[in-house]
Amino acid sequence: MKAAVLSQIPSTTLEIRDDVEAVPVTEGKVRVKIRATGVCHSDLSAMTGTIPVAMPAVLGHEGAGEVVEVGPGVNGLKPGDHVVICWSPQCGKCADCTSGKPQLCMTLVGEAFGEPRFTAGDTTYFGMSGCGTFAEELVVPEAAAIKIGKDVPFDLASLIGCGVMTGVGAVMNAAEVKPGSSVLVIGCGGVGISAIQGAQICGAATIVAVDMVEKKLDWAKQFGATHAVTPDDLPKAIQELTRGAGFDYAFEVVGRSSTIRTAYDATRRGGTTVIVGVGPTDDMVTFNAFELFYNEKNLRSSYYGSANIRRDFPRLLDLWRAGRLDLEGMITRRIALEDVNDALAAMQSGDVIRQVITFD
Repeated sequence: MKAAVLSQIPSTTLEIRDDVEAVPVTEGKVRVKIRATGVCHSDLSAMTGTIPVAMPAVLGHEGAGEVVEVGPGVNGLKPGDHVVICWSPQCGKCADCTSGKPQLCMTLVGEAFGEPRFTAGDTTYFGMSGCGTFAEELVVPEAAAIKIGKDVPFDLASLIGCGVMTGVGAVMNAAEVKPGSSVLVIGCGGVGISAIQGAQICGAATIVAVDMVEKKLDWAKQFGATHAVTPDDLPKAIQELTRGAGFDYAFEVVGRSSTIRTAYDATRRGGTTVIVGVGPTDDMVTFNAFELFYNEKNLRSSYYGSANIRRDFPRLLDLWRAGRLDLEGMITRRIALEDVNDALAAMQSGDVIRQVITFD
């Protein structure tokens, strides 16, 4: 089958191969025919080494498809079921899962770094984050394939698997944004647009989007931002919209120390700053001891939208059915797997929100 593989880090392109095979289905695993997969900025981060990935690897982690085979011990899925692939599956048994923090479960994520998902000749390939949705089929643990209704188009469903869950979840689960509050979102790519939609769903009165790219600011307003400004205009917006006090909630969706610092500074005393973006390990953020005490701001991160995926995937799709979550509008282009390198370049230039690879 066809797959897009990463053979070295750093790299600017993926190799499209047609001799890749998924590993056999074993105990507790399912084989999924991928019907659509989103091209996410995290794929670029894997190529640069910002996000760790076992190598060599088939990239892609934001996908949806149809179950075609189940292994022994699989009880919740059967061939023909439609599923969204989850790159951070929850085992349901570890201390994190049983204490109400299933998003932190590392049981199956850890196993994925030691289990190849594909072969090509004598070479074994891992799947990015245990997935590898830039392939026509893959084999994953049952817990990594979340069943959805057959009324959901595969291309829309694929977005739930990463970007939408990460952005909306950061607002709803991590920050628990209150109705009538003020929200700042720094970074208006696919995840940032999802955070803006999440703030609107939660009933925020003021939603300010910040980005350096004018096209992204236009998109932000289309998806619910009440105001959209460049970084240079942010101080003026803080003064005009909050009388200089800062926002109730600020979401950093870039992954840089400078924008993390900006988000914290733009948060009012007693407010909440949520770090959503993924940055490199050597990019350090500095706070002084007095400001952390004096401001009583809540500084936290949100991993995968702080999600309970079995609760939140269906909840997001219910919001889509109700017309409150726009998934269709987020897809800028639908492309073939062969065009993935052009798609990655377009994402890097900021010309798209989300591109979806569709398989016939």
